[in-house]
Amino acid sequence: MARRPFAMMTNMARSLSATALYSTKAPPSWSTLPASKQKLIPTSGAYPRGFLVSGTASKVKKSGARDLALITSPKYPCSAAAVFTKNTFQAAPVVVSRDRLQENGNKAIHGVVTNSGCANAVTGAKGLEDAKEMTQALDALTGHSQSSLVMSTGAYMTTDTFPKLRSKTFVLPEAKVEYRIAGITKGAGMIHPNMATLLGTIVTDLGVEPGLLQGALTYAVDRSFNAISVDGDMSTNDTVAVLANGGATDGKIVVNNLTSKDFEAFRESLTEFAQELSQLVVRDGEGATKFVKVSVESAPSFEAAKTVAATIATSSLVKTALYGQDANWGRILCAVGYSGVKEINPKKVSVSFIPTDGSEPLKLLVNGEPEIVDEDRASEILKMEDLEIRVELNLGTEKTAYWTCDLSHEYISINADYRS
Repeated sequence: MARRPFAMMTNMARSLSATALYSTKAPPSWSTLPASKQKLIPTSGAYPRGFLVSGTASKVKKSGARDLALITSPKYPCSAAAVFTKNTFQAAPVVVSRDRLQENGNKAIHGVVTNSGCANAVTGAKGLEDAKEMTQALDALTGHSQSSLVMSTGAYMTTDTFPKLRSKTFVLPEAKVEYRIAGITKGAGMIHPNMATLLGTIVTDLGVEPGLLQGALTYAVDRSFNAISVDGDMSTNDTVAVLANGGATDGKIVVNNLTSKDFEAFRESLTEFAQELSQLVVRDGEGATKFVKVSVESAPSFEAAKTVAATIATSSLVKTALYGQDANWGRILCAVGYSGVKEINPKKVSVSFIPTDGSEPLKLLVNGEPEIVDEDRASEILKMEDLEIRVELNLGTEKTAYWTCDLSHEYISINADYRS
């Protein structure tokens, strides 16, 4: 990033009074989206108190499009947590943000700066210097030193077709105050844990003790952003961060006990929110025509359930069969068999398609025995945009889900034509 990030961000100071994360005025290009995607774009929301948000064109992108975003909490210091890519080649922003969280003990964070147009990956010492300069520039804007995180990506909406934003309110059982949570993410291709070509920031005005926040985010990401896959490729920059500033209670930390009902309720709210946000990435998967939930039930452990679900969700043969609207339970069963879960008993496994319209499930395999499949009914289900594949292992009580999409001709066209 050789475009003087401090100068870029200083130009944004005048716009930092914005309090909404989203403009209700949609660009004309969004009107051309299919109705199934237009309905995913919110036009209003309930946004956390104490956060300021802005975006501008900093000229990193030659097109002049907006390419720099700020999310800040200038008044209240935030507890902060993040989950980063596990790719060995970690980009400079990942290294700088991870180090900042460690040095600060996951607290005293006042903002996140994100740029697109330059991923700042595999850039050596100069890349680290630039990432640090970006955090220092944000520190200067908020007035708090060593308090900023940084994220970078090649482009925030290169192949994304719609903005991915959600917000909601929630109440905890012991602290009966209405809290707010909001989040924004990006991603459409190179999506696969752990993490993917994906950036995400979640903010809440609930006050959470720093150590508890990291535990809650890790739990949530394991069941959301690390439970999605579009194409099985993992990137170098991926980061999901959460900032909790306590703005609803004038900066007071409310959730401070691991065993409290409030912590458990917050963790569940965060998990559900992260699932909803991450699923938008799958719904925008490059070339995707279907949104597919893979549920694995009655597993011997959570890890076993997730392993089986991930294996099915990332199988190219399963994904192409879904695109071809083929009820090929053999491909599903094959993936279950090579998942590596040793406890699996072929005589106990059942597989079903679950329609999303509430109609009767279509059983494909029951306790290892194939059912006589109504091909017309199967075709009817597979024409639906949303589909659930349910696998019952009948080995225990644990369960989980994974979200994926089909693999189409369009995916190949998009990535064959793409030039970095």
